[in-house]
Amino acid sequence: MKQYRYLLGASLLMAACQPGQPKEEQDMVHLITLAPGHFHAALVQKTATPGIDSVVHVYAPEGPELEAHLNLISQYNGRADQPTNWKEEVYTGADWLEKMKADRKGSVVVLAGNNKEKTNYINAAVKAGMNVLADKPMAITEADFNSLRASFADAASAKVLLYDIMTERSEITNILQKELLRDATVFGEIQPGTPEQPAIEIESIHHFYKMVSGKPLRRPTWFFDPSQQGDALVDVNTHLVDLSHWMLFDTTALDYTTDIRVNKAVKWKTPLTRAQFSTITGAETFPGFLLPYVKDSVAGIAANGTVDYTVKGFHIRLSALWNFEAPAGGGDTHYAIARGTRANIVIRQGKEESWKPELYVEPVVTDTAFATALEASVKRLSAQHPGITIEPQGKRFRILIPQDLRTGHEAHFAEVLQRYLGFLKAGAVPAWEVKNMIAKYYVTTAGQAMATEITK
Repeated sequence: MKQYRYLLGASLLMAACQPGQPKEEQDMVHLITLAPGHFHAALVQKTATPGIDSVVHVYAPEGPELEAHLNLISQYNGRADQPTNWKEEVYTGADWLEKMKADRKGSVVVLAGNNKEKTNYINAAVKAGMNVLADKPMAITEADFNSLRASFADAASAKVLLYDIMTERSEITNILQKELLRDATVFGEIQPGTPEQPAIEIESIHHFYKMVSGKPLRRPTWFFDPSQQGDALVDVNTHLVDLSHWMLFDTTALDYTTDIRVNKAVKWKTPLTRAQFSTITGAETFPGFLLPYVKDSVAGIAANGTVDYTVKGFHIRLSALWNFEAPAGGGDTHYAIARGTRANIVIRQGKEESWKPELYVEPVVTDTAFATALEASVKRLSAQHPGITIEPQGKRFRILIPQDLRTGHEAHFAEVLQRYLGFLKAGAVPAWEVKNMIAKYYVTTAGQAMATEITK
């Protein structure tokens, strides 16, 4: 690991030895990366962010996960286009967690890795008086949920920030879907929906084998163990719950004890052959913890789930699914529909859309005034999102989105980081965000607890 224990440059060392550091240095945010086991930890650093110090302290056990994380950081530093300048100071002693708490060499702990221990790591960092920016999910069991609620209370008492990385709020189609939902001239009113036809319905399909930062992603073997990673109901589903509540209620705080009722949840497995598992992980055989899920050399991975619930009387259905790999030329897909009295606002991302998310407005009843109202609405939105226009497609309308507004999943991490830096400057995460994070993890963990397994 010596190659990753970078030393500060002489100029920085000299500056650090000066009796009084400039105020701008004192105001810098200093990152700590704790036990990085998921590539999202590196994506937080994919671009240089003003106000964040270039020295990042990493505390983690030795192993391939740490190597993969540091290789990604090295890739960002060495690229030709807008290279970063991160200097990773790594500690890998057996006491790495206690050492992090004792050293206190950073003001923000970044967490993205094995979800079995994530809630404990959150608790440890908060109790040590450090801010936390955590990848989803922050909880994968009902016990984790109760621990997380306690961590939010501890964070409030210690006046530190606890927040999760919700990148999907930065996706332009999600943003426009939310804004059109709020335009009564186009959308009308949100319908309460029914279990069969919910007010909000979202399906997200992901793939185990994928490319990240231009290279095939190597996943750790524990990623496929539901006791360590969690399954789709508590993992990807976190994003879908967040989007649903954000679209419907914006900054209105939700109380999970009175506003939410989880009605039904089901889950099913994705088969992976040993060859497919090896392609994804590099492991030649299934590890011991996966053997209970293996039959005839095929592992059944707990990767798919649907949850049905109501929030303030609105029916919501969310589905997260995983396949081995995408169709040729394809990628992850997203389908989301918000049902209104005048129109449905729909995101589709399939073959017809060339696997890119596209936004459609589908009138419930077509009248001569509808197209005029939609055109006026899009014109208003174009002041904030320049270049968006309308394309009639039979009975529906497609919102044309220019390429420069399609920043992409990896770029969204920098946008979440900017949001978080704003909270740090303000001294608090908004109260509604805290309440709604708690509500979100109630839905995911309660759904997981009640889910019945089905065969598909």
